[in-house]
Amino acid sequence: ACAQANGASALHSHMTNSRLTDPEILEQRFPVVLDKFHIRRGSGGVGQYAGGDGVERHIRFLQPMRANIISGRRSVAPQGLAGGGDGLPGVNAVLRHTGTLERLSGCADVLMNKQDIFCIHTPGGGAFGANNSM
Repeated sequence: ACAQANGASALHSHMTNSRLTDPEILEQRFPVVLDKFHIRRGSGGVGQYAGGDGVERHIRFLQPMRANIISGRRSVAPQGLAGGGDGLPGVNAVLRHTGTLERLSGCADVLMNKQDIFCIHTPGGGAFGANNSM
């Protein structure tokens, strides 16, 4: 968020300004299925101007592979400004085909088995300004 408007939701920002791969391209190039891809409602901070919400993306692997992720704001939440609330930090995890959930750090390298699901929940943005209506 900023001093004049709510933050935008579901933005992909990266140090190289790369674009988020379309689901069809991802599934065409790799033996994976995108099970979930939606806005992570409620992940943005609360304030006069709300922080934007992150996204939730679950990728199911159809054969054993290695997965890597380099991400930020997993242990420290995106801070709000001028009294605005913090956004929720992101979460990286693997839901194993056995039902076990393994939390990952922001930078991780993990072996995926067939039918394991890589779960990426991106952080929400910090809000701007105190919410005086509470």
